[in-house]
Amino acid sequence: MGTNNIVFLENLEWFDDTGKELVHRLPQKGSGEIKYGAQLTLRDSQAGVFFYKGKALDAFPPGRHTLKTANIPILTKILSLPWGLSSPLRAEVYFVNLKVFTNLKWGTRDPVAFKDSELGLIRLRAFGVFNLQVMQPVLFINSLVGTQGMYTTSEIEEYLNRVIVSRFNDYMGETIDSILNLPAKYDELSAGLVKRLQEDFTRFGLGLPQLYINAITPPPEVQQAIDDRSRMGVFDDMNKLMQMKAAMAMEKASEADTGTGPGMGLGMGLMMPAMFSQYFSGKQSASQQPAAAETIACPDCQSAIPQNAKFCPQCGHQQLVFSQCAQCGKNMTPNAKFCSRCGQPAEEKQTPKFCSQCGNEDEPDSMFCNHCGEKI
Repeated sequence: MGTNNIVFLENLEWFDDTGKELVHRLPQKGSGEIKYGAQLTLRDSQAGVFFYKGKALDAFPPGRHTLKTANIPILTKILSLPWGLSSPLRAEVYFVNLKVFTNLKWGTRDPVAFKDSELGLIRLRAFGVFNLQVMQPVLFINSLVGTQGMYTTSEIEEYLNRVIVSRFNDYMGETIDSILNLPAKYDELSAGLVKRLQEDFTRFGLGLPQLYINAITPPPEVQQAIDDRSRMGVFDDMNKLMQMKAAMAMEKASEADTGTGPGMGLGMGLMMPAMFSQYFSGKQSASQQPAAAETIACPDCQSAIPQNAKFCPQCGHQQLVFSQCAQCGKNMTPNAKFCSRCGQPAEEKQTPKFCSQCGNEDEPDSMFCNHCGEKI
């Protein structure tokens, strides 16, 4: 056999030097002829998606994988002679970065309208940071990345920012009556906003591990009103402090006059253990929980299944997500035209909403207008 028929093995691997790449394709430009027996090496923070004839055929977990008959066809140079030694069987491997991308910015480009129960219609600015992680590599590539050879956080950050601001406006309108008590509820707002955004992120195979609200700022005149109210609260606290100090002075005076100081001291000494036991009772550390096994819950039947399972052994629900039904969220097969659960057409998309008051375009699921604050 001549040397022209020798097929050399390849080692396919990728390192993210920028720290911002979500997806990287090999070959980066166009598609290529990946040789039979090629070695695919994936790190713990990576997943690989194999495309052949333009379709995603399989996803690979971290480790070393051999691409052979099971997932790639054999085509020697002799068989490719009619195509000028260029193989017509084109394939690509997408490397997906599974790490948590931190410190992504979100914030209102323009002030959003908010109807305050005490201050009336005001405009608020809000900003913070959020973390992002790819949870379903195939769904993420098919829904957002497309055929791009490289996909970074900057290409998706602007869209996610718009979604977060829209959901933030809805959540504020439903849960907050007045911004006067807002600073004490930042953590509560962040947790509720993360739950509200889960559906928007999972639609594209993404996860939202954390979201933080750094500040919600009203106009200067509203800030002045809040400062005035805070000063009144300080005066009330000063009055309480003066009353407490007066009571302590009277107690010391009575001890000096009646000589009952030692008896009172003994009584306090007897009360101290009970006071400290009550104080520390709520601060006992919980026993260390055992390390969680590498399992996940099936989204259909909630049974515990291995993390890398492609089907649920209990109900058969497909875990490797190619696409999801926009109506009920059912995982759909690559060529499905209708959802097997609710019958929704696979290509049907949600249409945006328009505010009846000002005509501004909002997100399809918005409940309050970002422009005028009216309920849609």
